[in-house]
Amino acid sequence: MANRVRNCWGKEKCSESVAPLSQKGRTGRIRICKVTGDRRLCARMASMGVYPGIEAEVICPENGSQCILKIEGGTISLDNSVSDNILVTAL
Repeated sequence: MANRVRNCWGKEKCSESVAPLSQKGRTGRIRICKVTGDRRLCARMASMGVYPGIEAEVICPENGSQCILKIEGGTISLDNSVSDNILVTAL
């Protein structure tokens, strides 16, 4: 499966403090830097408006089991396996 994982989007340079969304374990504003995963995950994220460069408000518990993203007026709940594939930086 590792050979199927790739960058879906995000050819722009990101800051030094990039980490998976599941590891942020906090609340606040973030910028989505990259989305990695197979084509199915990329299509799913695109349909929900999760793209590099988008700013969102995030609520993740310390254990990282589930994250809630508020993007452009909508709310998205992501499990740990999906949020591991979304690389973000704090604003």
